[in-house]
Amino acid sequence: MNRSILIVICDFLLVSLLAFSTVDINKATDITRERTVSTTIATNQAPEVSKDLTAVMRMALDEERRNRDQMAAELSRTRESASEREKRAAEIEKAMQAREAESQRLQQQQTNLQQQVSIAQANLAAVSQQLQTSAADAQRLSQQLTAKDAEAQRLSQQLTTRDAEAQRLSQQMQTSTAEALMSREKLAAMEAEVKKQSDQARALQEKLQQQEQQMASLAKSNQMALNERQQLATQLQVAEVEKKNAIEQVGRAQEQIQTERQEKAKLAEGVTALASKSSALEKEIRENRPLAPNTIFSEFVSNRVAASITATRSGLLADSNRRKDTETVFVSDGTNTFALCHIDDTPFTLWNPGIDWEKITGTVGRGLTQLPISSVSFHLVDPRIVIIPVPAATVKQIGGKAYRVSPDPYKFQDAVLVGAREGYYGQCNFQVDLTTPDYVRLDRSVLRGLFGKFNPSRGDLVFSKTGELLGIMANSTYCMMLRNFDSAATIRFGQDTRAQHTGTTLSLLFATIQGLPQKLQ
Repeated sequence: MNRSILIVICDFLLVSLLAFSTVDINKATDITRERTVSTTIATNQAPEVSKDLTAVMRMALDEERRNRDQMAAELSRTRESASEREKRAAEIEKAMQAREAESQRLQQQQTNLQQQVSIAQANLAAVSQQLQTSAADAQRLSQQLTAKDAEAQRLSQQLTTRDAEAQRLSQQMQTSTAEALMSREKLAAMEAEVKKQSDQARALQEKLQQQEQQMASLAKSNQMALNERQQLATQLQVAEVEKKNAIEQVGRAQEQIQTERQEKAKLAEGVTALASKSSALEKEIRENRPLAPNTIFSEFVSNRVAASITATRSGLLADSNRRKDTETVFVSDGTNTFALCHIDDTPFTLWNPGIDWEKITGTVGRGLTQLPISSVSFHLVDPRIVIIPVPAATVKQIGGKAYRVSPDPYKFQDAVLVGAREGYYGQCNFQVDLTTPDYVRLDRSVLRGLFGKFNPSRGDLVFSKTGELLGIMANSTYCMMLRNFDSAATIRFGQDTRAQHTGTTLSLLFATIQGLPQKLQ
């Protein structure tokens, strides 16, 4: 009960008591009158006072009841609030426990992250050391290339000098040949002279015989003949010496000609070897010289072709058509030429059950030159890689460069990734995964986008730093390296392909994909 109401009630009771106990003072002081005591209680004002008191008490009781109801409601609300507070306290306690557990987990993660950061710092230091070593190797290779260029220039100068020497030796050989020819003619003339002198000697001998027979009569003539014979003998000796000298000169000339021929042959062999070494050196420099990503992407833009495939099947309500367009390049294994794309760029889907397509058509080309596709094959290693055979006549008619498959995919650590559909490209780091020998893994922590929205995805083409085709992305992380073009299945295009049961083929290929490791799917 409120204090003010209680005070009012008390005051009212006091006033009522005073009213009930009031006496007539005049009558009390009159001594002449006989005092009589009336036993009747005056109740003329009691009903009104009782009614007021009752009303007041009722009001007080109502007020008290209302206060009690209000207090009960407040108590109920207080209890509910206390219950809610207890629930909140329990929830807060649970949340605090969860936060403590989360804090401990975060502390553990922080510890792990610190350990990983330490490992990463160590790896970074190792990578930095490798980069320094690579830079030193690059500088050494650059110096070697500079030295090889200087050596090539020196060899070119030597080649020029040797060409001049060979020309001079050729002129000398021609001169020597002419001299040898003259020597042969001179020798022939001398042999003729010697023969003539021999004939003359025989004639003289005959004449001497005749003179000996006529010695007695021709003594003087015999003496003269003896003198002539002596002179002829001297001339014969001189002729023989000259003949011997001429033969020796001819032998020396032949030896010199043979030597010059051998030197010329050696010089020609040296020139050929030098030319082959120069060509091999030039080829080695060209094959080992890395190209800029801008250059590789520019070549891709110049040589890319468009491929479009449409598949049709009949349904319950209407025919269902599916068409896919993509851009790719030609690639050659040295004998045949193909176009490559991912299965996501075709109407086909690897699933179980597969779809039996009733009609499949397609074209490949550039600009207004669009030629039909006869069939598509699925790679033996990864059926998601679609191979489109392209005849040599079609390649010649369409034009463009046919990329070669990289013979050494591990020559460079980095490669250039080109998004055929999105038009982005960038330099990426690919790592060898020993558990997947036919794939290399894209290191997404080292992505250096150079153009466009660089987000590597399946179907992107991967080129080596020398501009050769390295492979195609099987998913967003792994690139399948192209080593050959063996196929697991082939679908022929045409107006009626129901007999090929393409659904069964696609289901079997889906089973092959399911058999791959989870990280390759």
